Amino acid sequence: MDKKEALVVFQDKKIRRIWHEEQWFFSVVDVVGALTDSENPRNYWSMLKTREREGSGIELSTNCVQLKMASSDGKEYETDCANTEGIFRIIQSIPSKKAEPFKRWLAQVGYERIQEIENPELAQDRVKQYYELKGYPKNWIDKRLRGIAIRQELTEEWKNRGIEKEQDFAILTNEITKATFGKKVEDYKEFKGLTRKNQNLRDHMTDWELILTMVGEKATTDITISKDSEGLEECKESAIEGGTIAKNTKEELEQKIGRPIASKENYLHLTEKKKQIEDKGA
Repeated sequence: MDKKEALVVFQDKKIRRIWHEEQWFFSVVDVVGALTDSENPRNYWSMLKTREREGSGIELSTNCVQLKMASSDGKEYETDCANTEGIFRIIQSIPSKKAEPFKRWLAQVGYERIQEIENPELAQDRVKQYYELKGYPKNWIDKRLRGIAIRQELTEEWKNRGIEKEQDFAILTNEITKATFGKKVEDYKEFKGLTRKNQNLRDHMTDWELILTMVGEKATTDITISKDSEGLEECKESAIEGGTIAKNTKEELEQKIGRPIASKENYLHLTEKKKQIEDKGA
């Protein structure tokens, strides 16, 4: 599983999860933070356990297991986690207006992964529906979906070659993007006018930008396999070589069409349009 899949969002609150024993386990502290808006959800969780133990005699910790999860400092720590059933029990003890919508959300995200494992096409269908609802052009969606598949193939190859930390995946991705377009991912987002951290650069790429990104990542995958690259440094070399192949294609195309491929064009207008429609319907 791509580590990016280990982070889901409920009403702008990030919740860590991990695939363990054939089911999702969610960070209890993150769930508490999402439901209570507490400035110190870790302390809230501690007091909640004490209150339940002393009041009703229920030990909420029995619904949890300790699993390693990435923290804000990039390191992994043992964290209280619970599966869907366990989280349902815990949120019964939290007085929050968000409890019911959270239960519906949790049931959905907890079950989707199981469905997708049984039928991988479902994952692609969900992504396609997501982009269709936002109003993206069909031809663009087809390229975006193909790009996702190529990206997954690359990240799986990296994982098989010792790349584990989310930071290392970001470093390698930056090398490909930098070699292809001459910009790091964050610089490219700024170039396109994307100001929020949760905005995905690829969701705002033009057709040619998506195609060249695919070329760079597919080339990187094949070069990595051919050179039998292992570890961060060797994979980084292969990433630069893959990105350079995409760069050469880009430069040759730019000479033929007489304009740069890297564009400030984005799809922010789709987000605004969707919001306006939702506001009118409210």
